[in-house]
Amino acid sequence: MIPNDTDSERSPQAAAPVDRTQRIVESRDLFRGQSEILISHDGAIYRMKITRQGKLILNK
Repeated sequence: MIPNDTDSERSPQAAAPVDRTQRIVESRDLFRGQSEILISHDGAIYRMKITRQGKLILNK
């Protein structure tokens, strides 16, 4: 099987090096067992959700 472009983007070998000066926040610490959270940013409320496939979606 030949990997397609999306496979190579997800591959750890193809990932750009992480800048260790940036803070990493674990999603489980944000969600605390829930599948959806609200985020206040610059006066607006955003909804972040974990999909059934385990992906994150952010909506205004």
